Amino acid sequence: MSTIGATAQASRPDEYLLKAKNLAAQLPELMVEAKRVANTIMEGWHGRRRQGTGDNFWQFRPYNQGDNLAHIDWRRSARDDHIYLREREWQTAHTVWLFADMSASMQFRSRLAAVSKEEKSLTLVLALAETLARSGERIGWPQIMPPKTMRHGAETLANTLAQNLLTNPDMLEKAPKTSYFSPHSEAIIISDFLQPQTELQALLDNLSSKAIRAHLIEISDPAEEQFPYSGRTEFIEPGSGRKIITERAEAYALDYKKLYLQRREHLEAYCNRLGWSFLTHHTDKSLSPLMLQLHERLSMSVGVNL
Repeated sequence: MSTIGATAQASRPDEYLLKAKNLAAQLPELMVEAKRVANTIMEGWHGRRRQGTGDNFWQFRPYNQGDNLAHIDWRRSARDDHIYLREREWQTAHTVWLFADMSASMQFRSRLAAVSKEEKSLTLVLALAETLARSGERIGWPQIMPPKTMRHGAETLANTLAQNLLTNPDMLEKAPKTSYFSPHSEAIIISDFLQPQTELQALLDNLSSKAIRAHLIEISDPAEEQFPYSGRTEFIEPGSGRKIITERAEAYALDYKKLYLQRREHLEAYCNRLGWSFLTHHTDKSLSPLMLQLHERLSMSVGVNL
């Protein structure tokens, strides 16, 4: 099980530091992949064109009673018998908080995937930093990077993460502190969401209380859904190292799958009630379709300029 918000029983400061160093060393390679993903989808990740208070022309639309007469475009209206308003495109930058879970369970990688959940989530968060930065949004990471606009989102976030991992390696086992989130902003939380239900619920309730619109991305190894185990199998709990040995692993498959999917369905239903997004990504799949799905969700958000 994941340990977001709790210290793993078997973890020690030197183990945190070793893991932090290894993870920091991976970031340059992950950043290259993240920028490749960002470049692949940028053509589809176009700016959200909607009516607003910017300077760029958005569209003409027919005049309706009660509209501001100052917005009438008389030149366009002179072409026919209708009166048209000239609307402008929204150009205001908004705040998007990013967070990728780096707790013990995220290190899991089965033989069905080429990368761990942690590697996939960090690649995704760096790709998001790159695309959102190119779109002119303010992006931040709670506690370690205040929201700001930047030219090179992936490099900036990767450097910030590396520095904080080496100076505060215990951040790997901590949930994001909601006190750092600004009200009425967006938050993209990337995790396997396998932490204790009470801890996860507290995090989500705190985000909701600050009027934050969250987008939850569940990262899942295909083995976690398929449970492709049979015969004598040893299972090791991440973090604590506790072991469970079973002689017939297949006997647990149905109950396991039921509980695993019920957890996801409960989380998705919670997000739907709040008008949040919930997406699932498997570590053996390409990130590009997920990025475009997330773009659609963000484009539906009030105030996000993509």
